Amino acid sequence: MDALSETLRVVRLVGAIFINARFSAPWCYQSPRADSVAPLLEPGAERVVIFHLITAGECFVELGHASPVHLVAGDVVLFPQGHAHRMTSQPGLPPATGGRLDQVLARRPRQLAYGGGGAITRLVCGYLACDARLADMLLAGLPPLVRVNVRESSAGPWLEASVRYALSEAKSPRPGGEGVLAKLAEVLFIEVLRLYMNEQTEGRTGWLVGLGDRIVGTALNALHRCPAQAWTLEDLARTAGTSRSVLAERFQQMVGSSPMQYLTQWRMLLAANLLRRSNAPLARIAEDVGYQTDTAFSRAFRREFGAPPAAWRRNQLRRQPAG
Repeated sequence: MDALSETLRVVRLVGAIFINARFSAPWCYQSPRADSVAPLLEPGAERVVIFHLITAGECFVELGHASPVHLVAGDVVLFPQGHAHRMTSQPGLPPATGGRLDQVLARRPRQLAYGGGGAITRLVCGYLACDARLADMLLAGLPPLVRVNVRESSAGPWLEASVRYALSEAKSPRPGGEGVLAKLAEVLFIEVLRLYMNEQTEGRTGWLVGLGDRIVGTALNALHRCPAQAWTLEDLARTAGTSRSVLAERFQQMVGSSPMQYLTQWRMLLAANLLRRSNAPLARIAEDVGYQTDTAFSRAFRREFGAPPAAWRRNQLRRQPAG
């Protein structure tokens, strides 16, 4: 299994599409910071990433003092750091005022239709909630705004058609419509990451960019494929077909840590996932993530999470909702 697939297997993604909008120019829609709406979107979520898919027409997105970005049908924009932003038919318009956000989000997906009667833009708004530490790794190095066009992907037409179908099903009396939308939100998010990873732009860094690099990507895939192996920098460099110095420098530049530091962090994230989702004994988990003794595993886990594994697991169980 490649590193992206393995990471997505470990990341607990919870997705939803919460707004289905038909806007007519002129219009402007204000999206607040993700952390301010996270309790309404996904109570208890550690991290929420908001995205928009333009299904028809065109518009602009305004983010802080940056120049407005023009969007066309098929574009998806997501905001890895959760910045507030505006979606608008033309730059500089004041945002519309509406009802309280909790009332707007009480029914999902919420149908929105407003504007001045001009050119039509259709878009859907969704989010992905996930564990904060894994999100930090997965989204490391991404800019405040990521834009890709899913119509450039072989999966794009299927995704757009599926979203339209699921939105119509969400309005029908048949059960399961919201569940289908949730899964499509996850698939759309993953496709955005894959498209971004394959873009060739000079000077980019981050975990996803590292995956696309011949040397760093080979090393990452090896570490994710066999995390319990007793890796050395020399072994990893041999696997990646390069020297230790080249691998160390390139890995640090793209991923932001040394290969061995990254391996420790990934092992701890795997261990946390096993502690949270299984009843496996600590000795078994320690062995599965590459530690020969409980003591060494506990020491490494405490450095990363601030508590020994057993206490951390108990705390996670207390935080889980009853029933």
